[in-house]
Amino acid sequence: MESDDPTVVRSLVVTDDDVVAALEANRRRSAGAVLRVTPPFSGRMRARLHRSGTASDYGSPEPLHVPPERFVTSPPPVPTPDGTEDEIRADPTVEYDAETHRRRHETALEEWRASVRDSFVDRTTVETPAGPHGVDVSVLE
Repeated sequence: MESDDPTVVRSLVVTDDDVVAALEANRRRSAGAVLRVTPPFSGRMRARLHRSGTASDYGSPEPLHVPPERFVTSPPPVPTPDGTEDEIRADPTVEYDAETHRRRHETALEEWRASVRDSFVDRTTVETPAGPHGVDVSVLE
């Protein structure tokens, strides 16, 4: 049954890649990435990666924009190239070079992405015009 009322949503389905990409984009460059749930609403909905807009950008009813942080517990900070360089230079057993830096930073990013994938919640809250609304979370890999 479809509805204009977002409180009929009981569960949101997301891909792990969409949530990881949104978190990374927001933390690296404040991209405004969200997981968007587009009306009409029903009990089980898909939330897809999207860049948030203003209410006037959409018709009525407006889609739900869920921050990616709502889908995970305490995501760690995203590794930065500067942080990776600092770690290499602080290690007396390693001589710094650009290739080592690139490889170590790629590894640090992959480890961060894996840690996000390991921290999905089973239930979250989304903001609706009627107030906060609890939903179950299903993750597609």
